[in-house]
Amino acid sequence: MIGLNLLRNDIKPLQPADKVFFAHELMDEFKVQHLPVVDEGVYLGLISEDDLLDAADDSLSIKEGSSKIIRSFLQAEKHFFDAIALFGELNVSMLPVLDSNEKYLGYIYPKDIVVAMGGMLSSRIPGAILVLEVNQNDYQMSQIAQIIEGNDAKILACFITSSADSTLLEISLRINRKDLTAIIQTFNRYDYSIAATYHESLHAADLQDRFDNFMNYLNM
Repeated sequence: MIGLNLLRNDIKPLQPADKVFFAHELMDEFKVQHLPVVDEGVYLGLISEDDLLDAADDSLSIKEGSSKIIRSFLQAEKHFFDAIALFGELNVSMLPVLDSNEKYLGYIYPKDIVVAMGGMLSSRIPGAILVLEVNQNDYQMSQIAQIIEGNDAKILACFITSSADSTLLEISLRINRKDLTAIIQTFNRYDYSIAATYHESLHAADLQDRFDNFMNYLNM
């Protein structure tokens, strides 16, 4: 679920009676393009800067001057992966968070999610990244994990992305090994398609050491 420590409340939500010019001032002060509108604790929706720019008069109330309220929010019990999906889908600068009764609790910024994910991924355990391309019908996480664990390694994190116009899945794996050479060779034996690797090959490091020693010899 999304932790309450991710919630922000430094920007007070707008009321329907607040003036359009006041909303503009808040957006300018806090560098956001959206603000939540709340009526007696009940969340009504998000208003956008573009919508307010279309208002006939800045002295109008939010209720009078806003023609479109975005009914977007995240329920407090949801995981922040759901927040990532909503931010990607809605392209909003903040996301209100509501309780089970749709009472407004606060909001989160996209960067809050990035920080939370960074904390999850920035494990002190050394690791590298392997990206596989797998057909949806052939995808078996159990087999992928078995291959990695068979090489005396562990999966630290896994992210799966897909495209509407393709049957391929892109599986990004963070593994607790700096050198993935043996794991890559095993995946190749199982005919997996490797899209990318980000690791420190011990073979490459050995070649670099030999080159450095050779250059030192020439400079003697």
